[in-house]
Amino acid sequence: MEGQIVKILSNLYFVEDHLGKIHECRSRGKFRALNITPVVGDFVRFDEKENYILEIEKRKNVLIRPMVANIDQAFIVTSVKNPDFQDYLLDKLLTLMHYYHITPVICITKYDLLTKEEKKKIKPILKYYRTCGYSVVMNFHLFRIKRMFRGKTTVFTGQTGAGKSTLLNRLDASLHLETGEISLALGRGKHTTRHVELIHLFRGKVLDTPGFSSLELKDLTNEDIQDAFLEFSFYSCPFADCHHLNEKECEVKKQVNNGKILSSRYENYRRFMKEK
Repeated sequence: MEGQIVKILSNLYFVEDHLGKIHECRSRGKFRALNITPVVGDFVRFDEKENYILEIEKRKNVLIRPMVANIDQAFIVTSVKNPDFQDYLLDKLLTLMHYYHITPVICITKYDLLTKEEKKKIKPILKYYRTCGYSVVMNFHLFRIKRMFRGKTTVFTGQTGAGKSTLLNRLDASLHLETGEISLALGRGKHTTRHVELIHLFRGKVLDTPGFSSLELKDLTNEDIQDAFLEFSFYSCPFADCHHLNEKECEVKKQVNNGKILSSRYENYRRFMKEK
């Protein structure tokens, strides 16, 4: 029988079949021998009588942290206040989503906590991301968000304390996902999501995942990072292999100086290239 892993607790894999029935399965020892780990989102073949996973179907993609597979889009939940807006983490997540062929959606939270002056500063930044081709939504655009779930498997990710579980609870109060308060001393939230689970929501599937604030780009090449900065492709450099770092007559660097390319984006790009 075929199904999809919707939750993992300890050594138990909860597999949903095409009728919506959940089967509590274990994995075969051969997966350990082959160094394969079944993850939430995996499409599998399983023995419904013995309750063992037999095969894991080819994955569209797999995220390492958290471990989830076959994702279509990612809501990058980004707080603009308490915790403050972190363009570095946002750009790093956007870079990773591009690498994994996952469509990112920037979802802004806590906008109502900003002062008028703070709103004036953040508005052009959000507009810039839109001009790059990214979808940017506010967490109070509930109807729009619900429509975006249809027919897709969506992962929620972003900075800890940004309000991922809170937003899901607002979308569907019956979820009763645990939320936590922000630590005022540290300026970040507590990890409240204890496990990864696939939820049917508004004609789509949603994965709520634990928040995290550190990511690595070690598997990405310089070209992968460069390609993820979509706005760079708007400009033509004199040299086809320009990395937009130390090259003379670089058109991208000129556009940064002219204010056409957001300076924080470019500085994050330089940091990513150095961190590899």
